Amino acid sequence: MELTVGPNQFFWSAGDWSSLYQGLAATPVDRVVLGELVCSKRLPFYQKDIPEAISPLVDAGKEVILTSLALVTLKRERKMTDELSEMGVMVEVNDLTALASLPAETAFAVGPLVNVYNEGTLRWLASRGAKRVCLPPELPLSSVKVLCATGAELGMAIEVWGHGRLPLAISGRCYHARLHGRSKDNCQFACEDDPDGLDVLTMDDKPFLAMNGVQTLSDTYASTVFQLSALRDTGVSALRLSPQSTGFANICTTYRALIDGADPLDIATRLAEIDPSARLSDGFLTGARGVDWSATTAAE
Repeated sequence: MELTVGPNQFFWSAGDWSSLYQGLAATPVDRVVLGELVCSKRLPFYQKDIPEAISPLVDAGKEVILTSLALVTLKRERKMTDELSEMGVMVEVNDLTALASLPAETAFAVGPLVNVYNEGTLRWLASRGAKRVCLPPELPLSSVKVLCATGAELGMAIEVWGHGRLPLAISGRCYHARLHGRSKDNCQFACEDDPDGLDVLTMDDKPFLAMNGVQTLSDTYASTVFQLSALRDTGVSALRLSPQSTGFANICTTYRALIDGADPLDIATRLAEIDPSARLSDGFLTGARGVDWSATTAAE
């Protein structure tokens, strides 16, 4: 089973962004998806650094893929999407409008923000040239199994969300800007203050969600630690790890150890030590509540 690093969902400084990808070259991951997924206003801060990030990753033997935006609404965003295929690497679509920007018969990947819930959707995407699909993270194991079987029939690689805050929704409005009394067009990049998203509490001060500009994320960090064996049996080809500001290179190494046979309880402990503030969950895969976490049962 392989490891894929998904695109950084958050707004980091150009230096931190570059450091992330420089460090990934030395990690035991197989594939890196980079670029801007959430908000096109962030891209100019590090756009010129993308070619420099690609080269060391390719030299280190990593496959590199460029992500499209999750929501394309403006003329300049359509132009940006049109230019993705000119970079010479595969493109991952997270909005099906991006397909119109790809040259005919171009192979592409599909990100987890596209609603791939059934076999018919997989077959249609394959007919358009899709070679790999990261499934939406809310799917239970039973659905993953069916889609992996179809993927194998189509010669399509199937990924699942392996670790990180789950992308739940994308909006035309920016919560971060509104929170600070600003308009979306004059947001002054408020999301930069929250490198892993802004925690949202209920009126009872209980953890609920996280906000990231125009994006809504889960409060918990989904983890496949206790589901790896089942995912391997279904035919999943790769786990997707989502970048975070705390110990991400160590997280990549830890999941490689898990794939190589380390004890899940030990791995769960290591993840808790890397980022003590992160609450883990795997409820979507088990079919229970999304926030549920198997560690309690596994320890009994």
